[in-house]
Amino acid sequence: MERFKSIKVASVLGIVGNLFLLIIKGIIGLVTNSQAMIADAFNSAGDIFSSVMTFIGNKIASKPSDDDHNLGHGKAEYIYSMLISIAMGLMALKIFFNSFVSLINGNNYRFSKWLIVVCIVTILVKLSLYFYTNNLSKKYNNLLIKSNSLDHRNDCILTFFNLIACILTLFNIYWFDGVVGVVISVWIIYTSIQIFIDSYDVLMDKSISDETKKKVLDIASNHPEIKKINHFNSTPVGYRYQISLTIFVDGNLTTFESHKIADDLEKEISSKVEEIYLAVIHVNPIDLKNTKKQSKKKRYSS
Repeated sequence: MERFKSIKVASVLGIVGNLFLLIIKGIIGLVTNSQAMIADAFNSAGDIFSSVMTFIGNKIASKPSDDDHNLGHGKAEYIYSMLISIAMGLMALKIFFNSFVSLINGNNYRFSKWLIVVCIVTILVKLSLYFYTNNLSKKYNNLLIKSNSLDHRNDCILTFFNLIACILTLFNIYWFDGVVGVVISVWIIYTSIQIFIDSYDVLMDKSISDETKKKVLDIASNHPEIKKINHFNSTPVGYRYQISLTIFVDGNLTTFESHKIADDLEKEISSKVEEIYLAVIHVNPIDLKNTKKQSKKKRYSS
């Protein structure tokens, strides 16, 4: 399937790109004792882990449904996204502590032109990865690749501030380096919380959005044979939903006629609403004569 192949390529590119950045950031950060650069190196290590988790989660999610997993393996995307968020949060807390200590105690690291070079290279690599993964995220609505895309975007912004910290050292301003390290860690924590909440919502079977529900109901309302709808339920299946609802039709219709209405509606919903993986519709008969009599009685009594 094209969706899973594209995400596989993106995860491999993320691993290779972040491994390259980890090496150059780590070497330059340790040589110059720049806490901001060291924090950036840890961030790249976390990005490698995220890309590996994306690769594994995507591989599992791509498996078709079987006897043990009737609805497929789509939720693997969200399990691994949650693992990514937890790892990101723990790493960010460590970075925050080290940067805060550096800020309090002072940190006069040695300026090097290679700090500037590494920052520029990082921004170029991350910006390229961001545009690529952001496009895939929008195209396939995949939380795993979305988390990677957010990582790449954040890295571009944070490395830009790291670049400013490097330049300021030329004017003997060193405190900004510790501040950038703290900002990087806080940003990572915020992003990890966002990813965790998104993953948690799906794993806890959060209901379909009101907007998508309205799309479904609007399609059903275009069928005059359907007199009433209730018992609307939804269950996330990976990045899409399985829905079930009950429709009420004229009880005088034959079993074949009433079920054909339901079958046609199921196909129409699945084809027109991208968020729907499967629509299951139950049919109930309704006595239109009694309904009309009751409505008349209400009018006369009023």
